[in-house]
Amino acid sequence: MLVKGTRAHAQALCEQAAAVLAPMGLGLSAAKTRITHIDEGFDFLGFRIQRRRQPGTNQRYVYTYPSKKALAAIIAKVRTLTHRTANRSLAVLLYRLNPVLRGWCAYFRYGVSSHTFGYLEAYAWRRILRWLRRRHPHSNWKTLRRAFLPGWHPTQDGVAMFRPSTVRVSRYRYRGHCIPTPWATAMGPTAKPAA
Repeated sequence: MLVKGTRAHAQALCEQAAAVLAPMGLGLSAAKTRITHIDEGFDFLGFRIQRRRQPGTNQRYVYTYPSKKALAAIIAKVRTLTHRTANRSLAVLLYRLNPVLRGWCAYFRYGVSSHTFGYLEAYAWRRILRWLRRRHPHSNWKTLRRAFLPGWHPTQDGVAMFRPSTVRVSRYRYRGHCIPTPWATAMGPTAKPAA
């Protein structure tokens, strides 16, 4: 939870939350509960949430972007899928790799992820080229490029490598107090229902 105030306010709120959860048989995990300043940032559901200075200005905003742990997990998966003996042909490799890249990018497209997507695409491209060189050790670059890299995009049998950099990043916009609430509000004679 996010708290505006000091560390003492946050600790008091944690105690209140623990008191509310106790009658339900629930509790806050000591290993997962951490109090930190928004400038230091924290990881949540694969995202890193941190306040940073906007490039080119002195304004500071809260950014959400893929965490290092999430990036390391997808890099390890790409490395496993592009292992030398894991696939019989480039088309099979792309059939296995594309859903992984597409799913990861679909999850993280709601953050500040365009640079991360570019890095992931470059890494996957280099791994595929390395796989091709090992799979065809007696072919030169010209032959490999003509057979598998039209336009420098790995392709075989109509299956092309999914390009993470083409995923459109659509960040959440700030809506302030206009967010509809599912909970009932105090309805007095002058109160209006939430929109």
